[in-house]
Amino acid sequence: MKSTRTLGAGMGLVLALGAITGPAAAQDDWPSEPIHFIIGYPAGSSPDTMGRIVAEGLEASLGQPVVIENKPGAGGAIGVQTMLQGDPAYTFGITTNGPMTTSPKLIPDLTYTVEEDIAPIALIGTSPLILTLNSDAEADTLEDFIAWAKSAPGEITYGSIGQGSGSHLTTELFAATAGVEMLHIPFASFAEVTNSILGQEINAAFMAPSGALAQFKAGNLKILGISSAESSPLAPDVPPIAGTAGMPDDFRAELWIAAIGNSETSPEIIEKLNAEIDAVLATDEAKEKMLAIGWQAQGGSTADLAERIEKDTGVWGAVLEKAGLLPN
Repeated sequence: MKSTRTLGAGMGLVLALGAITGPAAAQDDWPSEPIHFIIGYPAGSSPDTMGRIVAEGLEASLGQPVVIENKPGAGGAIGVQTMLQGDPAYTFGITTNGPMTTSPKLIPDLTYTVEEDIAPIALIGTSPLILTLNSDAEADTLEDFIAWAKSAPGEITYGSIGQGSGSHLTTELFAATAGVEMLHIPFASFAEVTNSILGQEINAAFMAPSGALAQFKAGNLKILGISSAESSPLAPDVPPIAGTAGMPDDFRAELWIAAIGNSETSPEIIEKLNAEIDAVLATDEAKEKMLAIGWQAQGGSTADLAERIEKDTGVWGAVLEKAGLLPN
């Protein structure tokens, strides 16, 4: 019988429950066979690339092969569902925030419950977004932009990579927090968003740091702030939106990638894998590789990841409801 793991619960309670009911009890020689990471995104995607960075480090430290299996579909949810069908002691997942925080609200027939079926392992990396304006926009600072938006409700257009995407929800969170209304124009990719903002077809967009900084340095657009709660090594010269122009000090909207397990996996295995992944992420090599693709290596405890999942689920749930995106 699957034991229920509450994301916000103390790890002491989780360990105690695992010792009593854990069907996949840790063995002294774990791992004694190859480990499998199921990634719900295609080869070459950010979750895939970062999963392979982690896998390479784990192979060296654990002495067993780490096999990557890509199972894309349903915004990453297929990968989570596939992981849950594997051996809990040797099958784990690499996921983004979507399947942990918004998919349960957007997909009515989802076959897993995060609180009951998922064991948080480790936060691998984060990537904030940069608020950009086209070069002819009537604002040069965040204060100017918010004032402009308040003076013309619903007239400022912004682009994203689709309904319910990270860039869409980040902008909706920003708008709700700042008390402004903007018009959403969805696109199929960041390339299309970039082309549209450069072509003056839309006014604004939250963009990935690498693309935003390259266009800013070329003089093609303006940048107003970054959505991390503090300065980011991905864009050290870009000020945080948090605490600026009346925005709250705790404003944060980050994409993230994490390692997860099955709630049937023994707590001992989860804790060992957490420690091993943390050690990989602490290396200069892993940090540099992740920065090169636009992500900041993180790490931390299983409880840290559980807290982030719980908090972000509440934040994005409120955004989805306000934006009218929840299914009837």
